[in-house]
Amino acid sequence: MPIKVSQAHLEAELQQHMPAGIKKVLILGAESTGKTTLCQDLAQHYQTQWVIEYMRPYLQHKWDTTQSVCEWQDLMPIAYGQVATENQQAAVANRYLFCDTALFEIMVYAYWYYNECPAALKAAALSHHYDLILLTQVDVPWVADDLRDAPQQREQITQAFIDALTEHNKPFLRIGGTRQARVKQVTQWLDAGL
Repeated sequence: MPIKVSQAHLEAELQQHMPAGIKKVLILGAESTGKTTLCQDLAQHYQTQWVIEYMRPYLQHKWDTTQSVCEWQDLMPIAYGQVATENQQAAVANRYLFCDTALFEIMVYAYWYYNECPAALKAAALSHHYDLILLTQVDVPWVADDLRDAPQQREQITQAFIDALTEHNKPFLRIGGTRQARVKQVTQWLDAGL
């Protein structure tokens, strides 16, 4: 017998926790543009936590066990896992929390691949707050893996992010350059109180 879950329960599962004194930095971007590396480097610099892209271990497990790629029905479990991971890390962060993706990115990719997005995911994505949103440039070499599938579409996906961020009035800064240059630029912005 299927278990019925209320809409209120689903919305609670997508609720973002905002601990006092923690600034959240969201890093968005196309595949293989240095998001994870930048999050790790910034977390190390500020001796704090960072949030993994939950979609990657979720879909890697799916690929390893079924040789299947992401499907529509995976979107909500990925969304729940992303929010839970972010909330767990926010509870133990030190001043900053660096997020390697968020529901906003899952929403953009839902529209990219399926031309639609689950309503609860979109509502939560648009309500979540970040103190700084960074969009990575396509200026690092493509690194293939089991999950990445669009090396020739990184510029178009980046434009989809720009369009969505602009449409939904989400201010953002673009970040590019070498690994060291990216870290230097972000730390300058953060240390200046941006």
